[in-house]
Amino acid sequence: MTAPEGRGIAGRHDTFRILHVSTGNVCRSPITERLTRHALVGRLGDPLSGGLIVESAGTWGHEGAPMEANAEVVLADFGADATGFVGRELLDEHVIRADLVLTATRDHRAQVISMGHSAGLRTFTLKEFTRLVRAIDPATLPDAREEGVVERARALVRAAAALRGWLLAPTAEADEVYDPYGAPITFFRSIGDEINQALDPVVTALTGVRDPH
Repeated sequence: MTAPEGRGIAGRHDTFRILHVSTGNVCRSPITERLTRHALVGRLGDPLSGGLIVESAGTWGHEGAPMEANAEVVLADFGADATGFVGRELLDEHVIRADLVLTATRDHRAQVISMGHSAGLRTFTLKEFTRLVRAIDPATLPDAREEGVVERARALVRAAAALRGWLLAPTAEADEVYDPYGAPITFFRSIGDEINQALDPVVTALTGVRDPH
């Protein structure tokens, strides 16, 4: 998917770029990227028309690699599109351009933040962000129909960042999505379900539109 420059800490102001990060960028982050896109299409028709751009990369990314075959199977289970995916190593430019970085684990989050670029306030683990989003009253966010999805998404990130110190995880493991690399398809499917469940309230909060199914 080609798309215009994102905002991040510098760039266009009419787009909102979501970056999913895992280790190799062949399992978790590709699944999360493509499930996010699939969910956005279900709510908005065309996410790009609302200004939302979804990408992924890996802290030890397999540059140019396809996603794992089991990851493709998981996406097919959800009706999501796996075609055209190419693995990427996480670079400074990806973090700079991202308005929201969602990582698989706390270690990934720490690695992104350590890169600098004022990433701390816009970088969360996926499950951490889900927990924070659930605590935010949707009525306090801009109406996407009136002010646009991009403005709503920016406000959501600010609200989540403000809550982070007050709404802690029940356990350290609660914010982790474990790596299925090399595991059987049954484990991949359980990780896919986990990711999908975490994404649903996030996409609803970003767009102001509930899952139509």
